Amino acid sequence: MSLKLLIVGYGKMGRMVEELASGADFDIVGRVDQGRDEWADADVAVDFSTADALLTNFTHYVSRRMSVVIGTTGWNAHADRLRADAGRAGIGVVSSANFSIGVNIFELVVAEAARMMRAQRQYGSWIHEIHHAAKRDAPSGTAFLLRDAMIAAGFDRTIDMSSARAGMIPGTHTVGFDSASDTIELTHRARDRRGFAGGALLAARWINGRTGWYSMQDVLKT
Repeated sequence: MSLKLLIVGYGKMGRMVEELASGADFDIVGRVDQGRDEWADADVAVDFSTADALLTNFTHYVSRRMSVVIGTTGWNAHADRLRADAGRAGIGVVSSANFSIGVNIFELVVAEAARMMRAQRQYGSWIHEIHHAAKRDAPSGTAFLLRDAMIAAGFDRTIDMSSARAGMIPGTHTVGFDSASDTIELTHRARDRRGFAGGALLAARWINGRTGWYSMQDVLKT
């Protein structure tokens, strides 16, 4: 049976989700964006809108008891409230700053490197990310995701973060460890947005029928 999908945020990512969903046993029942109001009952919504729009959109997910995959970033200050609203409504949520399967595996690699570096006090660390000129947030949500994974792994030194915005770069993240004697760099480069959209569709399929709040790591580990 086809999964009924609502696309919220019909920009480049929303259109890419639609492109990959066509012919993949998904039924697009509506598209929501500024000037486009196609709210419809669906099994799962995929939200790549904006942080401000998400706060309004989430009231629709709650009232319709519709599970949602959230790829929007910049709303963490409201996370506790949204989690509570989702819990009361009994809906399923997968939220991630980055739905790329490669990036999520990269996060696990970075966390393991940070864990091994805990006792190596001679190494400092940094994260540098580069995205296209139109990206609003800097550092990126993925950069914060990587930083938090390193901290959770026990890396307790300063992690310097920096960003660059230029051209049409889909996204490059580098995590580095540096000492007086050597440098280690781990890098993930996205070639296009298909990896993000494909991961979002994988998450949409996974969250259907589930309740609770999850990350992309939960999707990949199950």
